[in-house]
Amino acid sequence: MKRTFLIPLLSALIGGGLVVAVVAAAGDLGSSSKTVTIVQQASTPIAPSNASQQSSGLTPHQIYEKDAPGVALVTSTIVRQTESPFSLGGESEQGTATGSGFVINSDGTILTNYHVVENAVKVEVSFEHGKTVEAKVVGKDPSNDLAVLHIPTEGLTMHVLTLGNSGKAQVGDPVLAIGNPFGYDRTLTTGVISALQRQITSPNGFSIDNVLQTDAPINPGNSGGPLLNEEGEVIGINSQIETGGSGDGSVGIGFSIPIDTAKSELPQLEKGGTVSGAYLGVSTISVDGSLSALNLPVKSGAMVETVEAGTPAAKAGLRGGNLEAQLGGGKVAVGGDIIVGVDGKAINSAEDLSALIGSKKPGDTISVEVMRATGNGSYEKKTIKVTLTARPNSIKNPNTPEG
Repeated sequence: MKRTFLIPLLSALIGGGLVVAVVAAAGDLGSSSKTVTIVQQASTPIAPSNASQQSSGLTPHQIYEKDAPGVALVTSTIVRQTESPFSLGGESEQGTATGSGFVINSDGTILTNYHVVENAVKVEVSFEHGKTVEAKVVGKDPSNDLAVLHIPTEGLTMHVLTLGNSGKAQVGDPVLAIGNPFGYDRTLTTGVISALQRQITSPNGFSIDNVLQTDAPINPGNSGGPLLNEEGEVIGINSQIETGGSGDGSVGIGFSIPIDTAKSELPQLEKGGTVSGAYLGVSTISVDGSLSALNLPVKSGAMVETVEAGTPAAKAGLRGGNLEAQLGGGKVAVGGDIIVGVDGKAINSAEDLSALIGSKKPGDTISVEVMRATGNGSYEKKTIKVTLTARPNSIKNPNTPEG
């Protein structure tokens, strides 16, 4: 079974014993401080993906020397309430999660993953050969797994990393990751962009779009650290790994949230509070060849399986499936609306719908084009106006694309 992990480590004291688990944050194993750094040396610059272009890129060592001082170790003290058969009110479980972050402003602003600081009662930041300072979580966006921290800069030298353009990334481009995997401070790994426009699931169950895939080794502890191009510019925030079902370590498939997504939100994140995207309120499945047995009127689209009560979709009259069909070893709710367009743009899959809703803002009114079953074996095309709201804190079924 394939498993995709948020990549932090968690050290938790439970019942007096030390328990280590890979969870939604990067972690410290509770051992003494590790300072081993793995650096790939090179005497020539990284080759560009387009051989016809002249490379002005830096060597991995030069990039490390330039950017590593701006990469921080982020340590979160986390307290969770757990159920206990011996206590009516449950028990408090405390642990320490560690991940990475990087400086984006000389005033002490640091960008990291939301899951690194989720449920934290205290957050601390430290740099190589520097002191540890307490950080304040200024802004957060759980739906895109982003968080902005602020630290006092007195006695610290802020090495600001340059934010690049993730939209220019191409498959085959060389990239580097700097972070704190398994507690090994400021570790450098190298690789390439393996694929573009991937989609991963955020900590609160929503989809994150346009994700960069890389084979640069990323492991628990790299969460929140930068993915860098050959100029040493940040093009992504390392967030999750695919384990292939064989364990919790890297198998050469890592995912980074595009820096363009973060840049579009930074003005709001830096002002404080929680960023919330637009919400429709449906769970859908892509219409493709796997649904051919249903004899649907279209070959592509997003078929609505469920509509959550009280959501914009429910208020506008969108319909979910009212029958259940067994397809490919799983059950599918059928008979619901098939969304084929939004605001004149074709919707060919559930992922298309999720991405388009994600590009909207709460309060926007959209025109949703659907194919609706008439009850006599035919379908009619309808256009439904829907006014979107802000996303809830989480969704009920994180395994199903939702808008």
